[in-house]
Amino acid sequence: MKETGSSDTGSIGGQHAIVTGGARGIGAAISAALSRAGARVTIMGRDEAVLEKHAKSLGAGVTAIRCDVMDENSIASAFAKAGPAQILVNNAGQAKSEKFVRTSHELWNHMLAVNLTSTYLCTAQVLPEMLEAKGGRIVNIASTAGVAGAARMTAYAAAKHGVVGFTKSLSLEIAKSGVTVNAVCPGYTDTEMTERGVTELMEAKRISRDEARGLILRVIPRGVMTTPEEVASTVLWLCSPEASAITGQAIVVAGGETT
Repeated sequence: MKETGSSDTGSIGGQHAIVTGGARGIGAAISAALSRAGARVTIMGRDEAVLEKHAKSLGAGVTAIRCDVMDENSIASAFAKAGPAQILVNNAGQAKSEKFVRTSHELWNHMLAVNLTSTYLCTAQVLPEMLEAKGGRIVNIASTAGVAGAARMTAYAAAKHGVVGFTKSLSLEIAKSGVTVNAVCPGYTDTEMTERGVTELMEAKRISRDEARGLILRVIPRGVMTTPEEVASTVLWLCSPEASAITGQAIVVAGGETT
């Protein structure tokens, strides 16, 4: 990976970064942070209107490309349009809470496809050129559910544990290549996805939204949810030259949630 600076925002200046799920929540914060740091950013997702709106808000140097990470052909087409990248952030994902005895085969397969298989497919698109260039950064957005158990989240937790295992295994395989592979594991983060989880908790326990949010906050030692920007800051650092010695790690950003 070309080092174009030291510890300032220019350290990744000129690098091409691809962020899947890059227009909402954590992904939107990551793409914004990378853009501010001088990277040329491509954001991918399924909703073209949301993608274009976020790309426009970030200004020049940000491109929006429609991509369904559950469709291998869509991925191949989108990455071909985007061109070679020095940074890949596998952020696209979904969460669904359900008791195991009510977890259908369809839900199981969906959680694996959108959270785990997509990480494999997108990485496969960029890794050969990164290896040839002898440098690159791959950051996989996992979850605290990828390093600890999560009741009523068996399928999601299995997929996110898979992302962490994928990260560690691939990092060992290519450790001498100059390409680093890491995972960032956010806990409860103030996003639309978490609000959907709050709604599911309300319905499951027949409680108010405030009560449901209170139950979530109780498991966070810091007492507040993580912000998307706090997750983005960790991703930005992992993409920098200063993090060249960091690979194969699953970094938890969760206010002490898994301590």
